Amino acid sequence: MTVFIILGAGGNIGSQVVKSLSEADQPVLAVVHSAEKAKALEGGAVEAVVADVNDSAALRKVFQRGKRAFLLNPPGNVSADSNAAELATSKSITDALSDSGLEKIVVASTYGARPGDGIGDLTTLYDFEQRAKASGIPTAIDRGAYYFTNLAMLAEPASKGTLPATFAATMELPMVDPADLGVVAAERLQSALDDVGIVYVEGPERYTFGDVAAAFARHQGRDVVVKTTPREQLAESFKAIGFSEVSAEAYARMTEATIDETDLPKLPRRGRITLDAYIARLTRG
Repeated sequence: MTVFIILGAGGNIGSQVVKSLSEADQPVLAVVHSAEKAKALEGGAVEAVVADVNDSAALRKVFQRGKRAFLLNPPGNVSADSNAAELATSKSITDALSDSGLEKIVVASTYGARPGDGIGDLTTLYDFEQRAKASGIPTAIDRGAYYFTNLAMLAEPASKGTLPATFAATMELPMVDPADLGVVAAERLQSALDDVGIVYVEGPERYTFGDVAAAFARHQGRDVVVKTTPREQLAESFKAIGFSEVSAEAYARMTEATIDETDLPKLPRRGRITLDAYIARLTRG
């Protein structure tokens, strides 16, 4: 029997991976960082285990209990040096793959992942991809579009008529519900060993922040106007909400890279959850 190991099992993506595998009657070892989250997940064919992703030796022992694993690198603390933190956990998680006995891994990554330094998730997740592949274990990589959950913080200002955005209202941007990423990850965890390489995952269609504003307007019953932060003010806007200087600069560069990206995937794997459905659920609370 194949045991599936899921990192970040208490999060938006990982919890859906656990749910999808459980519905398929597959045994799951759900890895979380707190006893409280473990208690919430435990039950049926799901065993929850508390582990620190910064402890490679302990994580390796967890990996040795299964055959296939979903790997997710947690976001770093943006009030400190988020890039340094993410590179450290990238190394720790992938170091734990050595002598793990795993036969396949599925790695969560992002659109726009690229070599380089200090471009936020685009470079830290590229590092994660490369380290995972270097393990020699068959590696499936799911690059996800901009998460709908990033929009949750905009519900309050939208209720007052303004949608602050780092992108222009008319810019087409691939977006996805993390739950759809979890569904795809569960599918690839169960697929053949030769189902490897990069798959791009986004929602049913591409959206703009104008579409986001219109969705909030429909569900909040008032006009909503997009207010885009000028490029030259991006770093300062991140600092204003608590980012350290180094994290603010990295996120500003990541935003600029996303704005300048023109080579979008032609045939992404499309999820089922629409922007409107997500905003409707968000505004209902």
